[in-house]
Amino acid sequence: MRPKHIKKLLMSEIETVANASDKYCSNPGRDFSRKRKLSFKKVVESIIGMGSKGLTNELIDIFDNEPDMPSTSAFVQQRSKIKPEAFRDIMAGFTEKITRQSIQLRLLAVDGSDIQIATNPDDEDTYFQGANGQKPYSLIHLNALYDLEQHIYVDSRIQGRMSWNEHKALQEMVDKSNIEKALVIADRGYESYNNMAHIQEKGWFFLIRVKDGKTGIKEGLLLPEEDEFDIDICLKLVRKQTKQVKELLKDKNKYRFVPHNVNFDYLPEKTRKADPVTFYELKFRIVRFKIGTGRYETVLTNLDKDDYPTAELKRLYAARWGIETSFRDLKYTLGMLDFHSKKVMSIHQEIYAHLIMYNFSEMITSHVVIAKKQRKHTYKANFSVAVHMCRRFFYERTSPPDLETIIARNLIPVRPERHRTRNLTVKAFHGFLYRVA
Repeated sequence: MRPKHIKKLLMSEIETVANASDKYCSNPGRDFSRKRKLSFKKVVESIIGMGSKGLTNELIDIFDNEPDMPSTSAFVQQRSKIKPEAFRDIMAGFTEKITRQSIQLRLLAVDGSDIQIATNPDDEDTYFQGANGQKPYSLIHLNALYDLEQHIYVDSRIQGRMSWNEHKALQEMVDKSNIEKALVIADRGYESYNNMAHIQEKGWFFLIRVKDGKTGIKEGLLLPEEDEFDIDICLKLVRKQTKQVKELLKDKNKYRFVPHNVNFDYLPEKTRKADPVTFYELKFRIVRFKIGTGRYETVLTNLDKDDYPTAELKRLYAARWGIETSFRDLKYTLGMLDFHSKKVMSIHQEIYAHLIMYNFSEMITSHVVIAKKQRKHTYKANFSVAVHMCRRFFYERTSPPDLETIIARNLIPVRPERHRTRNLTVKAFHGFLYRVA
């Protein structure tokens, strides 16, 4: 897929949303009813192409140094009329068009990431008071479904950090997806019978890392004493506890009671005494394997044991790290830590816009041919340079073949065995006065 075609697909989705602008405006029929320099389409394009500069400098780049460009105030007023759903729908349509259809099993990683925004005590959904002398702060949470082979974001959900629910976000993304066959790879935070059931009902597969102690789903199961094992479980979940059910529950590897205060969408929330007993059958493997000296991990999966032995499960789970590195690129390469507004609605716009630009840049970069030479390492495109060039291409400041040539010349080595300690320090909101020029 050539860069011009990829851009054509993106511009087509922007045009489609712009033609239905009333659906995405705060005041349908009034907003963008007059002909102005900052039309609905122009504002959307501008937000998608934004980087980490201050808003005035971004507008100078967008309008290519025009002396009569719109003021910052005019842009802020125009963008406040557009709902974030406009960008969400552009992302959904564009992603669907650039996705390579395949009968093969698609590998989808799910994870979430906190994003610090300007502190706002009036927003109860994002505001944290702070503790132990820490200053108050505000957070929002991005939940994402990421294609590990095509390196693009398939879907996302944005939540206030005070009311976040990663399980609900995953279930919504799975239920609404039009992908026929996929494997969802998740970390320990997604350990849940409800998540497993949603994926099973979709006809998909799951590979979920679980707590390796005696807590969580492992608790109550009768498992081997060995350090490594791979056993099949067929568990029938039930909400009622009759005398007959209590007898069945003694077989811990076949029956499990689900309390009414635990979310499970495939059993009745409330049951009366006269109601029949309803079971939900969940089939999976529980696999424990060694990952290092004295270190073990446990995963749950419904993949076939013959086609996916333990070694293959280890390889698949290791691939999940791709979503972690993509979050790093989103925040530091795309600039998702440098918003151009304090309003949560506008921040949602920019998060979806960064996801769009990430997919746009990845699709273009993945089709650039990297010449193979006699080198110590395998090389790949420098994604930071690639994003910069793709933004210029989006703004029509450059064009193929110069675009591909510059991307192909700026390379970095691939070092798959390199490990570094993760920097888990709190990332502060970048104030508007402290932006790059």
